[in-house]
Amino acid sequence: MASKSGKPGKTMRIHRSGAGRAWPWVCLGTLLVLLTTTGCGGGSSSTPPPQVAVSIRPTSATVATNGTQQFNATVSGSTNTAVSWSVAGGTSNGTISATGLYTAPSLAPTPPQVTVTATSQADASKIASATVNITGIGVQVLPATVTLQTNGSQQFNANVSGTTNTAVNWSVAGGSNNGSIDSSGFYTAPAAVPNPAQVTVTATSQADTSKSGNATVTVTAPVPSISVQPNPGGVTVFGTQQFVAFPSNLSSNAVTWQVNGVTGGSQQSGYINASGLYVAPGAVPVISNGKGDSTPTTVTVTAVSQVSPSVSGSATVTFDNSIAQNVTSYLGSSGGNKNDSQISGNLIYCCGGTLGSLVTRGGTQYILSNNHVLAREDQGTKTSGTTPGDVIVQPGLIDANCGQGIDDNIANLTDFYNLETGAAPKIDAAIAQPMGAGVVDAQGRILYLGATTDTNNVPVPAAPNGGGGLPEDNTLVNRAVAKSGRTTGLTCSSIFAVSTTLTIQYPKGCNSSASFTETFTNQIIVDGGSFSAPGDSGSLIVTQDTADPVALLFAGSDQNSAGNPVGPVLSYFQSGGNAMTFVGAGPHQVIGCTLPAAPASATQVVPVSAVSASALQRSAASLALHQSELMAQPGVEALGIAASQDYPGEPSIVLFVGKGTSGAGLPQEVEGIRTRIVESDIVTGFTTLSVEQTAALLKASGQRQVGAAISDSEYARVQTVHAAHVSEWMSKPGVLGVGIGSSADAPQEAALVIFVLRGADHTAIPAVIDGVRTRIRESSPFVAGLGDVSRNSGCALKTPSGWRR
Repeated sequence: MASKSGKPGKTMRIHRSGAGRAWPWVCLGTLLVLLTTTGCGGGSSSTPPPQVAVSIRPTSATVATNGTQQFNATVSGSTNTAVSWSVAGGTSNGTISATGLYTAPSLAPTPPQVTVTATSQADASKIASATVNITGIGVQVLPATVTLQTNGSQQFNANVSGTTNTAVNWSVAGGSNNGSIDSSGFYTAPAAVPNPAQVTVTATSQADTSKSGNATVTVTAPVPSISVQPNPGGVTVFGTQQFVAFPSNLSSNAVTWQVNGVTGGSQQSGYINASGLYVAPGAVPVISNGKGDSTPTTVTVTAVSQVSPSVSGSATVTFDNSIAQNVTSYLGSSGGNKNDSQISGNLIYCCGGTLGSLVTRGGTQYILSNNHVLAREDQGTKTSGTTPGDVIVQPGLIDANCGQGIDDNIANLTDFYNLETGAAPKIDAAIAQPMGAGVVDAQGRILYLGATTDTNNVPVPAAPNGGGGLPEDNTLVNRAVAKSGRTTGLTCSSIFAVSTTLTIQYPKGCNSSASFTETFTNQIIVDGGSFSAPGDSGSLIVTQDTADPVALLFAGSDQNSAGNPVGPVLSYFQSGGNAMTFVGAGPHQVIGCTLPAAPASATQVVPVSAVSASALQRSAASLALHQSELMAQPGVEALGIAASQDYPGEPSIVLFVGKGTSGAGLPQEVEGIRTRIVESDIVTGFTTLSVEQTAALLKASGQRQVGAAISDSEYARVQTVHAAHVSEWMSKPGVLGVGIGSSADAPQEAALVIFVLRGADHTAIPAVIDGVRTRIRESSPFVAGLGDVSRNSGCALKTPSGWRR
């Protein structure tokens, strides 16, 4: 039958009374049953059902401790005569089986009367009960069960009831092979696991030797283990911590020390010597959240048994950079705008960053940092005439419980570049004038930036090389650099790309949902996601060998950090013919980048990007097709297949050339597959190598993923290509930036560096554009001024806080 809607449906049954009232059919059925049962006269003619009843026998009993009594139950009024048995008060009052066999406890309860109940399964409201009186001496051993390793020990106790003489005699079943027990109940397991492994310990009443209680001991073989102390261990950057390993149940106490799984550790996570002395790195280790932010993390120190490598013990190392953050005098420490917070509901959000460096103009000194650290993304008020600008505090609000803790007023916001309305070139910079002498180190010294160390082997604070810093040009590509910041301390890396165009999104104030996006050109990109973390914004990036200022750090991803070149930053703040320059003394080494010293056992693992088997096969096919012409190229001595270093995850055809061969004129691609130029003086005896042979030769040749400085002519060549294509590629989906660097596949060649969003679809990137190699870097988005997190509980309000990068 079709429903009213025309669709198949259920049939609706409706019955109507004479009055037209609709009754559901269930109600009508009920009415018919009533008419049937009541009859014409209205009286009942049926017989009531029988009532269920339960009886128990005996109704009372006297049972000695540990004794038994059989109870029986009778059920009437139902064909289901089954009952459920129970003992009131739980197992301490005894137990009863499904057949009614009651077993008294080993100790008489107080009072000694126990109730046993039979409940009808046909009608749970029907029960019958009996009373049991517990008499006699009882003995209970506690704990009743225990597991011990060989030679382990356990204190047992005996509870005796029914007598004033509570003394017992202790014994172990099976004799000394099963262990021993003294007169106080202290048990010692045997030196070897007995057979069977379960041992019975007995306490016998001295008042009645027929009364006793038992406990079961399961004896197991010892489990080898290592404990590492202290755990956790806390250190400052460049600090030390002595760890001690405590091996147990091992034939030797010798251990091998690791940090994050690397024997001897590494410069990034810290080193540890053979005696367990850990030396912390100069930078707080960080971990990426995959969204452009990196947060401080811990490392793990592990002691691995040398006789049983599967046995190890670990301790967590936490890092404390708060001492550096709260040093008022030195730069490279925590700071920010005193108004950089907002209240939302019952929460306070606050932000801050790093007081980067000291600059001077016309004899007046200023603190230099980012706009989004000192000027709150254009929301700050700068000095106007005799009216001072916003107060700058140290430490920043994020390190002072969102303003509810202790901080010092140290400067007034003097001037800043307006991120939204400022003319090109875009910079993220602001300056603040110190409030008086002594609040900021007049020499411009930055934490950890010195060429020497103190008595604890910690680099001393030092100013950068004074003046105008280094210009952005090809000489900066792959130049070793360093920075000292609020969150991670001193970090060291190299410049990955210059002349980079980036698009950066900013919030309009701390934790603001409103935002704006700006495009920066000619930016300097530093390699490595651990170079900075939120809170390091405003740090000054300098060269490692001379401490020359290079860039002002303002943004980052999980793979790189971005900085404004110092030239445009200083130029913006020059005034009245007075140039802005860095306060400093002279060139010097940043010695912290060589510390801590690596123990002889230290090794480092260089990750290798995997390449799919199909991609390798495709490369091998192309290599086979062009083998003769490639071997005919000047200087080529062997050919192979390996991963490209310019585009991780993609294959390359490796051209092995002799040491000192320039590689100039060699093909940059073969049928769209990148070529990789490797110098090697190792003779293989083969012209074409398998993937495995290629990997072995690369390792033997010491080839690593590094670039080299690029020549003036190479820089000029790639500048032309960059200018011609930067707008085109910046408009493509998934592209974060386009810059200039060196090729890792051909270290003497320049490369067009294209930054792409990891996991996002993007246009296929050719190996070569207008004769210039491309180098691809996948990462999370570049962010600045983002990364608010909840932390620091306030007095009246909860106080989530954030940082600035």
